[in-house]
Parts: sequence; structure tokens; C-alpha cells
Amino acid sequence: MTTIFVGNLSFQTTESEVRNVFERYGRVNTVRVMTERGSGSPRGFAFVNMPGMEDAEEAIARLNGNSLGGRSMTVNEARARDEAKPFGSGTGRRSALLDSL
Repeated sequence: MTTIFVGNLSFQTTESEVRNVFERYGRVNTVRVMTERGSGSPRGFAFVNMPGMEDAEEAIARLNGNSLGGRSMTVNEARARDEAKPFGSGTGRRSALLDSL
């Protein structure tokens, strides 16, 4: 199974809308539009699980940059949190200031 990250979604985008777009490329197991824990407000991104790797790769290739709800989606294979760049990894202004000392 392949998990796909879908970013830059409109806050009005529903799980069924995301599912409909991805089902054009194969079977979709689950769709989760992420929300804030306390308020339930949408966070503007979702995760889609597709069982077929080839279907997932085609969906990523064809949907990345396409519009949904008036916004250009960012679509790529989701990475585990430990693979993602850690917060405060030294690429920001503070790091640049410290490096210059």
C-alpha cells in the first residue's frame, strides 16, 4: 500500500472530493483530510492510501500541480515523520546568524 500526501487543499475540500479525484487512477482504500485536534478546523492537507503502487505513482504524476477547489495541489508520496526534515534543523535565520559568529 502507498500513502500519498496531498497538500495545499482548500479548507472546504471534503474527503469525498479527494477520493473522487484519486479514484480516476485506481482503487482508494482510505482518505483522511486532516483537521486541528481541538477545533476540528481543516488543516489544508490530506493523506490518501492506494493499494497499487503503479496506480499511486500515476496519480502522483498526473495530479501534482493540478487544481482542486481553485487551488494547485501538491501531491507526492508521503514520508514517515522520521524521514521528514526535523523542525529547527538549522536552515532558518537563527542558524545563519549563529553561523556568522
